[in-house]
Amino acid sequence: MNELDNTFAEIAMIIEEARDNAYRKVNEELILMYQRVGQFLSEKSKEANYGDGYIDSLADYIQNQFPGIKGFNRRGLYRMKQFYETYAGNEKVSPLVTQLSWTNHLLIMSGSKSDEEREFYMRLAIKERYSKRQLERQMDSGYYERYMLSKNKLLPEPLHSEQNPFLDQYVVEFLDLPDTFHENDFRRALVKGMRDFILELGRDFTFVGEEYPIQVGGEDYRIDLLFFHRSLRCLVAIELKVGKFKPEYVSKMDFYLEGLDRQIRKPDENPSVGLLLCASKNDEVVEYAMSRTLSPMMVSQYQLQLPDKDVLRKKLQELSNLPEIEENTGGSDNA
Repeated sequence: MNELDNTFAEIAMIIEEARDNAYRKVNEELILMYQRVGQFLSEKSKEANYGDGYIDSLADYIQNQFPGIKGFNRRGLYRMKQFYETYAGNEKVSPLVTQLSWTNHLLIMSGSKSDEEREFYMRLAIKERYSKRQLERQMDSGYYERYMLSKNKLLPEPLHSEQNPFLDQYVVEFLDLPDTFHENDFRRALVKGMRDFILELGRDFTFVGEEYPIQVGGEDYRIDLLFFHRSLRCLVAIELKVGKFKPEYVSKMDFYLEGLDRQIRKPDENPSVGLLLCASKNDEVVEYAMSRTLSPMMVSQYQLQLPDKDVLRKKLQELSNLPEIEENTGGSDNA
């Protein structure tokens, strides 16, 4: 029966692959249709008879021609026009537009302030295969701003690259923690909410275990959380601290990483990486504490509530010396 089960599993994989391909093809055609309709409306908008009356008449005509069709009311048509105009002539995102659902496109268009932010969320949503709820959560948490702010931090080798998967600040608003809690409470809550925690970390993080044991000199030591990162091909040890960062945390993490590399790491894997997750930190203290360590290690802070995105944007603008970015309202159309 096991041999039959394996055969059946192969058939199931063929069906799933065909269904996924069919869905992608349908979605691609749908997005291309919206884009073409948007282009038509954009070109028509240059004519004198274009306006709300024209759009209303077109919406009525489409409903008569295709009874029950959704998304082609006045608001939907204006969104298609905005969609076309937002990405028209942008060769960098042209290959990306058909890889996202219309729902995710609407979220990105309405929630982003710049071309760079829109492209960032498009690539992120495709890479991480975000649902509407997941993308909405990431945008609400200021993921773009947090990522860009993290790029300005000095990173240890081999993490200093465009592909750095770590953030300077993590948001864990999904935890149901009391006003006062201990590190064990924090760890248990993260394990219980692992699906949401992986969303915050990224899908390349694979959970290995909690209180992961290593033995040195006949004594047992335990790492709060252990992950494996598929792209970096290395183990990632996470230590949780409910207070502010202290310099002595670095030497303890050095010890854990050495233990992982000697006892757990496989020959084809890269050296283990550490992440100290603290309630707060002083960047100057962190820099002093890590100046002589050779271990690839990050010190990040966590936040238990969704951050104020305006504050994050202001910090980003100050660091990059950018001018104020105007709100993208999609033009004067009443969409």
